[in-house]
Amino acid sequence: MATFTALTTLPGREPAEALGEALEALDPTPTGVGVFEIEDDSGVWEVGGYFDERPDEVQLALLAAAYGAADFAVSEVPDTDWVDKVRRELTPVEAGRFFVYGSHDADKVPEGSEPLLIEAAMAFGTGHHGTTLGCLRALDRLDGQGIVGKKVADIGCGTAVLAMGAARIWPNPVIASDIDEVAVEVAEANVRANGLEGRVECLEAVGFDHPRIAEAAPFDLIFANILMAPLIELAPDMARHTEPGAHAILSGILTRQADETLDAYVEAGFEEAYREVIGDWVTLTLRRT
Repeated sequence: MATFTALTTLPGREPAEALGEALEALDPTPTGVGVFEIEDDSGVWEVGGYFDERPDEVQLALLAAAYGAADFAVSEVPDTDWVDKVRRELTPVEAGRFFVYGSHDADKVPEGSEPLLIEAAMAFGTGHHGTTLGCLRALDRLDGQGIVGKKVADIGCGTAVLAMGAARIWPNPVIASDIDEVAVEVAEANVRANGLEGRVECLEAVGFDHPRIAEAAPFDLIFANILMAPLIELAPDMARHTEPGAHAILSGILTRQADETLDAYVEAGFEEAYREVIGDWVTLTLRRT
């Protein structure tokens, strides 16, 4: 069955969210609406609708004009088995000792590696993106320095691949939390698939706002692979939930955003221990002073 997308851009969060709400009232009704900030510091937002039949382009033009948006681009999406496509295109990833793979590549796991199974249907956080790859390399680097994380948290965990990596190599349980309920369900499924039940605890939480996180603090390692703005907002809480000498591994940061992010963490009481650039993305390893 064919599906259709209608995408536009406009400046500002409030008009973008208002346009998203207006889009939901169209006939035919969209099956889903997304409103996202474009992460290039331009202040431009993207608004998109997904439809089971071609949307009315006159209605879309009126909405775009009413909210000061660019003309909607309407496209037909081919009927594709996306899981099968991802399986074909996502090859295993090696990040230090970690080997991230899908079940279709189970026969390729190298001897002596730390395998992390992430199914193709749960592709966000597979290790292919420079941010996840950088975080796994940073974890491997800390372990290679003789550091053992006794209290570890993965804030904004996505697939929980980072939490599972820590649980693979260190003895104590790890907390993995995400703001999104579906992400938590995905994380729990991945934990089961990797035989790490009881080793990774998955929670739904906004940042550090959860009784279990408060109870487990202070941490000696925290992952936060999200985006620059929420990372900067989390800096004071990151300091409150870590002890002197603790590490934070941060990513989801574009190269041009690294220094601004670092400044916020230096102000909160961290220093830079290591920086890795992979493509357009930076992973910062920080130490709590």
